[in-house]
Amino acid sequence: MSGLEIERKFLVRGDSYKGMACGSSRIRQGYICSDRGRTVRVRLRGGRGFLTIKGPSADGGLSRYEFEKEIDPGEAEQLFRLCLPGAIDKTRWLVEWGRHTFEVDEFHGMNAGLVVAEVELGAADEPFGRPPFLGEEVTGDRRYYNSSLTVRPYALWSEAERQPSQTQGQV
Repeated sequence: MSGLEIERKFLVRGDSYKGMACGSSRIRQGYICSDRGRTVRVRLRGGRGFLTIKGPSADGGLSRYEFEKEIDPGEAEQLFRLCLPGAIDKTRWLVEWGRHTFEVDEFHGMNAGLVVAEVELGAADEPFGRPPFLGEEVTGDRRYYNSSLTVRPYALWSEAERQPSQTQGQV
């Protein structure tokens, strides 16, 4: 898959999403490169491997170019050796709501306690229904980027840092 990725990201309240989910899978991912403006990610999900390249964010973090290719799981394991320190471990829950599927990521390890939901859209102004577990929007808030969480995990955030920024995430 490749092309423009348009998505919005939200904090999640409670755990009602678990009962609403139509599926879930464990994800492990690391970053070969996580420079501002580009990331190269290796992921294992449900026994399948993926290599993903993402470009710089646009529209206040709402969209960016993404290229993703499925790779052999053994190749993914080899590429993990090239990754920067820190890794993401999370369970992704899929919740269908209206015409959209929300991907709810429940983080583990050093990011335990953080739960975010993303919805992919066909256009920046596409309307979507809001499931009851959606909290504050954090689209464009770099603290919540997975690549940022490998460098500064949620466990190290102060209580003040755990509050959504009032200047970011406003789309």
